Formats: sequence, C-alpha cells, structure tokens
Amino acid sequence: MFVLVVSLRIKPENVERFMKQVLENARAARKEPGCRQFDVLVDPQDKSKVMLYEIYNDEKAFEAHQQTPHFKKYLAEAVPLLASRERHVYRRAEP
Repeated sequence: MFVLVVSLRIKPENVERFMKQVLENARAARKEPGCRQFDVLVDPQDKSKVMLYEIYNDEKAFEAHQQTPHFKKYLAEAVPLLASRERHVYRRAEP
C-alpha cells in the first residue's frame, strides 16, 4: 500500500478556482484501478488550507496516476494557484 498526504496552502484569491480543479482531479483519480481512496480535506477554520489523502495499491499505481491526463491538467492549471505544497509518502507498518 502506498499512501500520499499532500498539505496545500492556496493563495486566498484562488480558493474557489483551485477547489473546482482539485475536486475534478480527485473524482477522476478515484476511477483509476490502482486508487483505493482520494480525499480532499479542507480546514474548517481556513478554507485556504487543504490536505489531499491518497491511497494506492502500490507505488506503480501512483506512478500510473501521475501519467493520466487529469493529473497533468491539475499540475498545469491548479498547482500554480498554490502558495505552498508539501508531499509526504507513508507505508503501512507491517508487524
């Protein structure tokens, strides 16, 4: 299992535009065969703070996600609307 957590800070003037684009990307990603979960979480106190929580079967499934047209569109159009973006990869600890 491959888990990606992305902490985003949207430039305040871009929140509405960014949310439309990130939700479009999430909906498409959820249909990918290797994607188990893709949540877009918003801080209730500050709508410019967003977290993406993504679970894929493995790293290959995530790499396939990065090659999709919807992800490339998200990178080109939505990422420039951000003030910051921090990515963290996690794997389940096995006993």
